[in-house]
Amino acid sequence: MTSDPPISDSVESTAADIASMETRGAATIAGAAADAIAAQARETADETADPEAFERTMRRAGRRLYDTRPTAVSLPNALRYTLGRMEGDDVDTLRDSVVAATTAFTDRLDRAQRDLGRVGANRLRDGDTVMTHCHSTDALSCVEHAVEQGKDISAIVKETRPRNQGHITAAQLRELGVDVTLIVDSAARRYLDDADHVVVGADSIAADGGVVNKIGTSGLAVNARERGVPIMVAAQTIKLHPDTLTGHTVEIEMRDEAEVIDADAREEIGEITVENPAFDVTPPRYVDAIVTESGQFPPESIVTLMRELFGESADRPWEEPDATTTDTAGPTA
Repeated sequence: MTSDPPISDSVESTAADIASMETRGAATIAGAAADAIAAQARETADETADPEAFERTMRRAGRRLYDTRPTAVSLPNALRYTLGRMEGDDVDTLRDSVVAATTAFTDRLDRAQRDLGRVGANRLRDGDTVMTHCHSTDALSCVEHAVEQGKDISAIVKETRPRNQGHITAAQLRELGVDVTLIVDSAARRYLDDADHVVVGADSIAADGGVVNKIGTSGLAVNARERGVPIMVAAQTIKLHPDTLTGHTVEIEMRDEAEVIDADAREEIGEITVENPAFDVTPPRYVDAIVTESGQFPPESIVTLMRELFGESADRPWEEPDATTTDTAGPTA
């Protein structure tokens, strides 16, 4: 029996770069995985005329990529989009279907943030003040496009402890010519009276419209609702979390306590427990709109878009059809 074609060098090098975090960031990871899948399809088609061998090899390549960062939501989403559209009765048709899917996916990825920004900018009016939390290029894209439309936008930027990602946001907003007021996180409720919108990004979005984002987002959203300030979540569709369609819960990463307190201070205080969760979950009832490159959605409707893009359930097209799933973890925040 002839063995199946090997995994391509492109897939192997891409997998290594993702695993080592040489390649990082949701869109970068997704784009790299899609390009590697396209390269694998072309190389495999040159090496076999057996459609079953082609499909097995493509699934194996998908598993090689998936296993590098199973908690990065955008990686399995890229595989779902590309391998999930693999179809045909002969190798040429199978190859063409995969290459067409990867081309469509990367094209969408390339214009996603730009399109998202235009949608989000339409929610902002001339003279508005936005409050931000953490650092999100998707959220910044909404402000950037509003400024390009000639709108005068100001920003209240939460510093976002313990890593102070708000400082990055403040610097990039200043580059856009936006007036910025930087505040400590605990002052957010006080300054919400001066804000017209809260604009945040998302690490991932669950099927029920729950938003997983930097710790502190949920508390900000609750306060914003109490103050009557609408909250807009800006997120590309690669942040949608299809595993939550089947009841999977999103794991919250706990980060190193050294981000919160240094060793000397900890020793001086005495025996304490330090918790440093990276994310929290904002219930959908506190979110006014989720803005994506496909348009804006009330949170309870995001499941429709999720099914349109990724199917009716958390499909794993990189697994063998008769395989029993042993990895139940799935993508996490």
